[in-house]
Amino acid sequence: MSEVPPEEVAEALRDVASRLGGFFALDTIPTRPPDVRLTDAGLSARAQAVNDHYATTEPRIGASIAHLGLAARLWSPVLACALVHGIVPSMSTVEWSGEGSALRLPRPEGRRPSGPAASLADAIHAEVDGVLAAVEDGLTVKVAPRLLAGNSASALVGSAAQLLRSRPDLRTDVRHVTQELLETGRLRGTGRITGPDLAFRRRSCCLFYRAPGGGKCGDCCLVR
Repeated sequence: MSEVPPEEVAEALRDVASRLGGFFALDTIPTRPPDVRLTDAGLSARAQAVNDHYATTEPRIGASIAHLGLAARLWSPVLACALVHGIVPSMSTVEWSGEGSALRLPRPEGRRPSGPAASLADAIHAEVDGVLAAVEDGLTVKVAPRLLAGNSASALVGSAAQLLRSRPDLRTDVRHVTQELLETGRLRGTGRITGPDLAFRRRSCCLFYRAPGGGKCGDCCLVR
């Protein structure tokens, strides 16, 4: 792999954010309010905000939904940057951007992998799921590890499907890398792709259906 200049990484991230928007945005402006590190405490605070929003007292619900949102925020920009620009951003400095779920990368760094889809998938997985797993290690709410792994897989495939809709010319690469990622580390066995446009069926449930007014997600194992 070859290192990429920080300004090139930042430009690639800005490009995918402007083209794809939403969860693909990863700010690179180095402003630093107090304690914005990506920690389990920050995730717990966001989990409580979810519980407050849905008026539920079941801690696992907020923890799982907040975790799923974080996973989407991590997978989306890295996957898009890797497949559109061939650059895998380093997420070692990723932090919260304000009080919501948005993230920021104050020191953009990255690498340009070479080789087959499996090598690219390994590089993406190390940056994204590695960060996510580290945050999970300190969660005080007891949530099943396979549920959290399923959340990560669901967020990955959701991000890939959105990228595929926006860039159909990348269909082959998106599908191959996504499939490789689903066979990597703890994502193995979390679910399966069921359609050409990356329809997905996970083998666990994010618990959203247990929130007042909640329902079953499209990839939920409980959907018949």
